[in-house]
Amino acid sequence: MKALRFGRAAAVISVAALALTACGSDNATGQPAAAGSASSAAGSAVTGTLTGIGSSAQNSAMEAWKAGFESANEGAMVQYSPDGSGAGRKAFLSGGAQFAGSDAYLKDDEMTQAVEVCGPDGALNIPAYISPIAIAFNLGDVTELNLDAPTIAKIFKKEITTWNDPAIASQNEGVELPDTTITVVHRSDESGTTENFTDYLAAAAPEDWTYEVGGAWPADLQSENAKGTSGVIQTVTSTDGAITYADASAVGDLGKAKVKVGEAYTEISSDAAAKAVDVATPVEGRPELDMSLDLERDTTESGAYPVVLVSYHLYCTTYDSQETVDLVKAFGSYVISEDGQAEAEASAGNAPLSETLREKAQMAIDSIKVAS
Repeated sequence: MKALRFGRAAAVISVAALALTACGSDNATGQPAAAGSASSAAGSAVTGTLTGIGSSAQNSAMEAWKAGFESANEGAMVQYSPDGSGAGRKAFLSGGAQFAGSDAYLKDDEMTQAVEVCGPDGALNIPAYISPIAIAFNLGDVTELNLDAPTIAKIFKKEITTWNDPAIASQNEGVELPDTTITVVHRSDESGTTENFTDYLAAAAPEDWTYEVGGAWPADLQSENAKGTSGVIQTVTSTDGAITYADASAVGDLGKAKVKVGEAYTEISSDAAAKAVDVATPVEGRPELDMSLDLERDTTESGAYPVVLVSYHLYCTTYDSQETVDLVKAFGSYVISEDGQAEAEASAGNAPLSETLREKAQMAIDSIKVAS
C-alpha cells in the first residue's frame, strides 16, 4: 500500500465532537446527534489544511461548505480546485489530494486502483450534492421548451439542426420557434456531468443514442466546446441558438427544457431531482458502506427529473495519521449534515440529501480510520 503523505493537522477532535457535526441522523457512537450547525463544532475544532480537486458543478456548494466549516474551525482551511471530475479522480487516485469531488462514482477499475493509495479497503463514494442537469439554451424570448429524450439525443447528435424543426415544434404548440441554427456546446474536459448526461441519453433514447457512456464527449460529435461548467455556460450565453447541458445552479437566465417522463413533461427542480434519486439502486458488488448509486434514467415516475447528477465526495477508508482522519471526518460530516446541505442549497440550488442518505453517509464517514 502507498502511504498517504498529506501533512499533519495540528489538533485532534474527539469522536463525541464529530457526532456534533452530523445532523438529522443517528450516529455510529450510539449518542444522540446534536443539531448539526457549523457553530456546534466550535470549541472542539480541528486545524490543518484539507486539499480536494474535482467537480466544477460542486463549486458553488463547495464555497458554502468551506465558509461554514472554516467558521467553526478557525485553524482549518479547505483548498478545493474545481478542475473537473476526471481531474479530481486522477489526483485522488495518485495520492495528490485528500479527497475528490466527482459527478460520477469510481468505476470498478478505479476502485481497484484506490486500494494502492487508500489501503486494502480502498475508497468510499459518499453522495454530497444532488442536482438536476439543465438542458439549457439561448433562444431569445423562448425560455422554456418541452423535449422528449429522442429529440434531445438527435439535437446533440446534430441530426436536428434548426430550432423550428418539426420534432421540436410538435412538442411545443403555440411557441414561435425561429429557424435559427442550433449550435451544440459540450464539455472539452473529462466531466462527470457529461457522463451523467450521456447515461441519460443512452438509457432514455437507446435507439437514437448509441454512443458509449463516459466522461469524454464522443469524438465524432465534436462541435463547439469549452472547459468546465462556467465555460459552456459562457459560450451558450454569447451564442444565439446554442444549447448545452450543465448543472442547473449555473445556467442563470438561459432557457431550460422540460423533459418528457412517462406521458408528461417534468419541469426542472431540486424536488424533481431528489425524486429521481429516491428510486435509484445501490451499485452491485461494492463494499457495504460504499454509497455508489445507479439512477433509473428511463423512469416513468411522475414528477421525477431523470437528467440528474449525484455528485460524490471520494474519501480513503484509511489515512496515515489520526490528525488527517479527524480533519477528513469533521469536514465530511459537516458537508452531509442538515445545515451543510441547507447552506449548499441556498448557494447552489441543489437538492439536499434525504435523511436516509444522510444516515448512511454518516456511518460511512464514521468508519474512516488510521491505516494500521
